[in-house]
Amino acid sequence: MPPKKVVKQEKILLGRPSNNLKIGVVGLPNVGKSTFFNAITNSSAAAENYPFCTIVAVPDERFDWLCDHFKPSTKIPAYLTVIDIAGLVKGAAEGAGLGNAFLSHVRAVDAIFHVVRAFSDPDVVHVEGDIDPTRDLEIIHNELRLKDIELLKKIVDVLEKKLRTGSGGTADKDKKDECAFLKKLLEFLEEGNDVRNGNWNNKEVEYINSQQLITAKPVIYLANVSEKDYLRRKNKYLAKIKAWIDEKYPGDQLIPFSGVFEHGLTLLDSEARAERLKELEAVSVLPKIIVSGYSTLQLGYYFTCGPIEVRAWTIRKGTKAPKAAGVIHSDFERGFIMAEVYNYADILELGSEAAVKAAGKYQQKGKDYVVSEGDIIFFKFNVTADKKKR
Repeated sequence: MPPKKVVKQEKILLGRPSNNLKIGVVGLPNVGKSTFFNAITNSSAAAENYPFCTIVAVPDERFDWLCDHFKPSTKIPAYLTVIDIAGLVKGAAEGAGLGNAFLSHVRAVDAIFHVVRAFSDPDVVHVEGDIDPTRDLEIIHNELRLKDIELLKKIVDVLEKKLRTGSGGTADKDKKDECAFLKKLLEFLEEGNDVRNGNWNNKEVEYINSQQLITAKPVIYLANVSEKDYLRRKNKYLAKIKAWIDEKYPGDQLIPFSGVFEHGLTLLDSEARAERLKELEAVSVLPKIIVSGYSTLQLGYYFTCGPIEVRAWTIRKGTKAPKAAGVIHSDFERGFIMAEVYNYADILELGSEAAVKAAGKYQQKGKDYVVSEGDIIFFKFNVTADKKKR
């Protein structure tokens, strides 16, 4: 009798990002968070602004080209919601500063832009008295970890009370397993680790994702340097910051930027801005920062295109066609029939959808198709007697 085929289980990722990706800007007071937030807010013509929150269009040449090609009535790019979270101080987990209000906001985001100060300015007082980026990084991470510990203790306490009064059935078995894992996770945190540093199996990741733990969220580090240092591409603190990240969170991204420089650019019109950048032989790093939010979360997007609308839809990399269809509407996933697919690279090369079809690159894909970055998709689905298309 032949051995059973081993089905490789797909690894579940931490986090539950949706088509509306939210990233919180965190850091100590006076590190340049608000300057960065204002620069991001003013950098996008498509931005919709609210107090301490801005919706920024993700820059993408492919989307721009598709809009020029299809000339749709409506254009909806991928968006990133950036939330400016009030400055965190030492002791915030115990209520110092805005304390719990701040930390509850961090729980609601999908990822974190961690702004750390790497500039000296006698007119901008540092809350800790002097400039020491690695100390500042430790303070923030410690406060986030302490908040997770506080939350987990409460959750474990509630679960244990439910187990003591339970019937001992299947539901209680699930609660018992969850409670045992959360106790293990609590010990992991109390040893000084972040949730995202652990090696968790799929069931454990499901438990973690249900709690929205702060230290499970991916982090992009933004080192705010002076305009002078940014333009000369040199700063005395960057090597120490990079070494700290490599030791504590290997693989995490560090992006140097100058809040003052970026904010100044947003005050210029497009022509003056281009002239300024050319004169200084410099580039704005804001597009890279915005795009990094997607790549850090292992997100990408596919497009739906036509004369009515061109739109980018956010998905996790490795998503199969039915799940990708469900981003548009749950009915698309539930009644999935097939996906008609071609890629942006095909239409860019061949010039039209008709030419793509003639070249045999317009293909029909089933439920096992893994959506590729830049796919253009037309979904067919049926949840009633009448077939519907999209």
